[in-house]
Amino acid sequence: MAYAFLRLSGYQVPQPCKSRLLTDLHLASPKAHVRCWSRSTPSARAPYSGLTGFKAVQRSLKGQRSRRLATVVSAKQEDDYDFDLFVIGGGTGGVRTARMSSQFGARVGLCELPLGWVSSDDRGGLGGTCILRGCVPKKLMHYAGSFTEELEDAESFGWQVQEKPQLDWKVMMERKTQELLRLSGVYQKNLESAGVKLIEGRGRITGQHSVEVAGKTFKVKKILVAVGGRPTKAPIEGAEHAIVSDHILNLPDKPAKVVMIGGGYIACEQASIFNSLGSEVHFLIRGPTVLNPMFDEECRIHAGEQYKAAGVKLQLDVTPTKIEKQSNGKLTVTVEPKEGADYTIADADVVLLATGRQPNTKHLGLEEAGVELDDKGGIKVDEFSRSVSADNVYAVGDVTNRVPLTPVARMEGSLLAKHLFGGQKDARCDHSNVASVVFSSPAVAVVGLSEQAAVEKLGNVHVFSSKFTPMKAALRQDKPQALVKVIVDSGSDEVVGFHMVAPDAAEIIQGFATSLKLGITKTQLDDVVGLHPTSAEEFVTLSSPARKYKDGKQVSAG
Repeated sequence: MAYAFLRLSGYQVPQPCKSRLLTDLHLASPKAHVRCWSRSTPSARAPYSGLTGFKAVQRSLKGQRSRRLATVVSAKQEDDYDFDLFVIGGGTGGVRTARMSSQFGARVGLCELPLGWVSSDDRGGLGGTCILRGCVPKKLMHYAGSFTEELEDAESFGWQVQEKPQLDWKVMMERKTQELLRLSGVYQKNLESAGVKLIEGRGRITGQHSVEVAGKTFKVKKILVAVGGRPTKAPIEGAEHAIVSDHILNLPDKPAKVVMIGGGYIACEQASIFNSLGSEVHFLIRGPTVLNPMFDEECRIHAGEQYKAAGVKLQLDVTPTKIEKQSNGKLTVTVEPKEGADYTIADADVVLLATGRQPNTKHLGLEEAGVELDDKGGIKVDEFSRSVSADNVYAVGDVTNRVPLTPVARMEGSLLAKHLFGGQKDARCDHSNVASVVFSSPAVAVVGLSEQAAVEKLGNVHVFSSKFTPMKAALRQDKPQALVKVIVDSGSDEVVGFHMVAPDAAEIIQGFATSLKLGITKTQLDDVVGLHPTSAEEFVTLSSPARKYKDGKQVSAG
């Protein structure tokens, strides 16, 4: 009834309010407390209280314009709190939680450090790692480097490139910076439009219900920690001469020679980027393949082969032991191989230590709130992103050491807002079958289980795979190879993994991730008619298993 009244009165009622109005505002309801505010003046939130049921709605809406929103708060407003939710951290997860919570009617504050391109104890910025020093700048530089491959493709089709184009590094970096500032500004505008109180400064928890920012203490009902993570340096002698991923995205000049240390996705991406941009790249990895075992082994091996074919000087099973600064300012790296004598790589302009990241949980006062951390410094949370040891403290994103990906942080934030303030008490994030991608050249994209993980978990598995030269590269002399792979639970016929190593792998795997989430079977996949000629159609034309496993043991090979 109440919802119908609002609609007849010309109000646009948010979806979360609909169910709450239907259940909370009826003639026999207890006292309801209604808050109304204008979209254009989100801070004007004077509550109307003391009336019951339908009359409360009539009184609260009297004289209001059709652009106003109504949100019901079924419990009395606790005026001794400054905020219902206070968010420490203005990255993807924190901003999403803050915006949605405010739109649901909560009083929300958010603090973030002043903007800086390199994260530190006193520099951060709205947008966090993804916008300022991760996903977005990395992808822009990836695109910049990809044009060299486009030129190679063009030449293979007969285009005459009379003179090799030259990259104006300063122009690229300046325009990249402008775009990052624009996106950070969008984050700020969206927060302000949602009615979130934005406070610049470092947040510190000073008690179970108090947070201090820039010398001022706020009383808060719930606290969300969404401060992300930071790059770490491996304990190598001379590590102070090396840089981390924050720095390499902001170099003032293009380095002629780069040494990449570390085998994870950041190192793979940066090795490909700088190789494409024309730098001499030495890529040092302690293990036998690129990437970590989370990625499929066949894909890791194939990606490493393609990196080498593209010109990256990939060196596997080696341990960098020392970084020294030369008299001319350049750097020398001493390398200890698994077999043979030590050797050095001299005259490097830059040495990147891409040897991991850790949650940014130091100096936040988490101990004052009784927040328990894991052995890597991440906040231990339950399925609802709530601290396992402090009921009023929550955490989303990389700071929890769950799935350190931007879209996951965004999803966790959305569901937390729904859980806390949207009336969806059972809202929680499903971390299974999350797609991921390494934006190297070629890209490595995956969703679901690797071959090794599927065999270990299921025992009975069929593996379908194919290597081929994409048509766009068919006329090139070097014939770069793509790889597609489908992992099937042979007992149920359900597809449990899609993998691809190819230039457009990310765009293609995104679609197959949907089908995996919906439980597609191999039979259903085979019934799909492919788009021809495309690389994506390879997934629906794989007819014979390359390998079969029974009870965890390989029984046939292609």
